[in-house]
Amino acid sequence: MACGSLYIVATPIGNLDDITVRAVDTLRAVDIIACEDTRRTSILTSKYGISKPLVSFYSHNQLSRTGQLLKSLEAGKNVALVSDAGTPGISDPGYVIIKAAISGNIPVIPVPGPSALISALIVSGKPTHKFVFEGFLSNKQSQRRKRLRELKDDERTIILYESPHRIVKLLEDIVHEMGDREIVCVRELTKKFEEIKREKAADIAAFYQKNTAKGEFVVIL
Repeated sequence: MACGSLYIVATPIGNLDDITVRAVDTLRAVDIIACEDTRRTSILTSKYGISKPLVSFYSHNQLSRTGQLLKSLEAGKNVALVSDAGTPGISDPGYVIIKAAISGNIPVIPVPGPSALISALIVSGKPTHKFVFEGFLSNKQSQRRKRLRELKDDERTIILYESPHRIVKLLEDIVHEMGDREIVCVRELTKKFEEIKREKAADIAAFYQKNTAKGEFVVIL
């Protein structure tokens, strides 16, 4: 029996209308949809009338779930991997099953679509011909500041991810290690309260000290 294929399906980062026709067709055709949060993915599948088994796949169960999904793929089942938002494998556990599938000679097929880092980059006004994606820096301030020092003189555009409860700390560390440079801070892309701030890092930090930060952030230097 031929093995199935693992489809890496990009889903909207906010606005559910941003899904591609191919992504919808793929989710309708596969046997299993592996997702970080079944509740969030069910909102998307319900909107498009997709009725397929949803299997949770996140950081705390990735190792055991990878084995289960590989058995399904080896048995001829097709599996779609989705993240909570955007492209799987970017700052999420998706790479674990992707690497395992490749090692097992299982076809891995990309179904491209939205990506928060690219969407933020193209509206930032920063140079796009050379950039580096650093994802989430360390939770520990000492390690976070060390990495920022290493990046201080990098001539490429730098893209970071940050959570709402740590955004002020990150911005303060940027000022401390890299100077009060003008940056771009993006949140809630494609959603109702989309916000793009193009200001000095200290000014943005001061704003979020006084105003509650909501949603995931993309910071571009």
